Amino acid sequence: MPASLRELRQRRTTVSTTKKITRAMELIAASRIIKAQQRAKAATPYARELTRAVSAVATYSDVDHPLTTEKPNPKRAAMLLITSDRGLAGAYSSSVIKEGESLSTLLRGEGKEVVPYLTGRKAAAYYQFRRRQVASKWEGFSDAPTYTEAREIADTLISAFLKPTEEGGVDEIHVVYTRFVSMLVQRPEVIRMLPLEVVEGEEPPAESEVLPLYEFEPDAETVLDELLPLYVASRIQYCLLQSAASELASRQKAMKSATDNAQQLIERLTREANQARQAEITQEISEIVGGASALAEATTKE
Repeated sequence: MPASLRELRQRRTTVSTTKKITRAMELIAASRIIKAQQRAKAATPYARELTRAVSAVATYSDVDHPLTTEKPNPKRAAMLLITSDRGLAGAYSSSVIKEGESLSTLLRGEGKEVVPYLTGRKAAAYYQFRRRQVASKWEGFSDAPTYTEAREIADTLISAFLKPTEEGGVDEIHVVYTRFVSMLVQRPEVIRMLPLEVVEGEEPPAESEVLPLYEFEPDAETVLDELLPLYVASRIQYCLLQSAASELASRQKAMKSATDNAQQLIERLTREANQARQAEITQEISEIVGGASALAEATTKE
């Protein structure tokens, strides 16, 4: 049954209102992406220098730090899942959750127990709906994370890593986040955060090359105790900033698609409304003509 002209106009008004909302959200996401990229770019030099410092201390010292030591026969693995606090971002959160499920399946196949750590309300809602236990969760900063949240997450994960497995600790820590490649491409990725892998150069130094001579004060172990937590927090902050930029880019794409779809729906409803109005006018003209003809016939008979 075709809709009436009034119903079509009401639907068109509703879609027009929705279009205004999606358009506004698209513009807001576009403006925040630039800020998110600037924050990620600003944190890059610090992370680079910190990585160099950690590599230098680990390479030119003989200290076996707990954060860099592989545990024999790992039994429990922590997984930090980074999602968004809000929806309307397309497949952003679902892609990360799907990647986390794949990682969980892989770790369980290796005989490891998975301990989830969650950031974002979407991940928390996903685990709560399925009645799964989580070790810890953080919410409320997915689109604008700061170093404070990253350090809090890092301290929690490091504490769990340093705790013995028998007391509820973990042997490995993996992070599932979304890397911002471009405005059109955001790719879910998995990195192993702990234990840290210190990669040394494969080629021996040249004979003419002078290796740097480091002196550690008070000692190399104390320096690593200070540097490694900062390094872990810096990497977590990097993942959070990348995920924030990816979330905003996904939301902009989703809202642009919704705005375009709304515009197409408005055009279709406008055509249907015009056709309905034309049909009503034609019907009214037919009724007037029919009434006039009947009146003329009645007058002739008299």
